[in-house]
This record gives sequence, C-alpha cells and structure tokens, in this order.
Amino acid sequence: MTKAHLNIVKRSLKLVDKLIIGIADNLNKKPLLSIDERKDIIFKDINLIELSNKKIEIYSVKGLLTEFAKNHNADCIIRGLRAVSDFESEFQMTGMNYKLNPNIETIFLMSSDNNSFISSKLVKEVHKLGGDVSKFVSSNTISILNKKNSLS
Repeated sequence: MTKAHLNIVKRSLKLVDKLIIGIADNLNKKPLLSIDERKDIIFKDINLIELSNKKIEIYSVKGLLTEFAKNHNADCIIRGLRAVSDFESEFQMTGMNYKLNPNIETIFLMSSDNNSFISSKLVKEVHKLGGDVSKFVSSNTISILNKKNSLS
C-alpha cells in the first residue's frame, strides 16, 4: 500500500458511510506479497493514520469485482487515477463492470499532485535496487519489502 493509496482511502471516507477495501487476486500479475501480507500492511497503515475508528473493512477479492461489490451490498467502486495512461484501462474496466452490473457506479478520484507518479511496481523496483522509498510507503511496507528482498 503506497501513500497514494492511503490518500485515496482518506478522501473516500468523505464520500461513503462504510469503505470496503478489496485486495484483488489478479491472475495477470505476479505480486511480491501474498494477499495476507497485503491485508496486514493495509490494516497496520490504517491504524497508523488513525482511521481505525472509521468504518473500514478489508477483504480479499476473488473473481469479478462487481460480484464482490454486490455480495457486500456496495453501490459504488472507488478507483484512484494517477495519469492519462491509467484512464484508458480504467475506462474499459468501468464499461465492462457497468455491463456486468449497472447498479454499481464507479467513482474516480485523482491522485494528489505529490502522489501522481507513485506506483507499487516502481516502489518495488526502486527498493530492490537499494533506493529509499520512505517518501512513498509506510515503515510497515518497508519492513516487509526488506524481508522479501533479503530472501531473493
């Protein structure tokens, strides 16, 4: 979870009564961290920024996001956008999600200007090459990245 993700979480809480954070098990990606490790980081980061008193739930998502949303009585999906390059794929996904379930709206929140370039892929790469990523992720994430990278 990057600081850009946390920024979207904070801002999303202004829009909804309950925020469900879904951790996707994307078949097209090979994540460095397991779903349980990612869930642990999110839980710790939320507690660090004192959001634990807010209505936030964290789940893993297997299968279609629209089915996950429907099963959790969600009527919207909030997605963060960093740049125009994100918009094209997000636009396609939103169109497909609408066809799958037109009762679920997608809301896009633009990254704050100081977070617009942060991606988990870049963070992992910079960290693996010995760079300082503390401006982009929490100390919780850095600890887990340190463990993972010492094993490889």
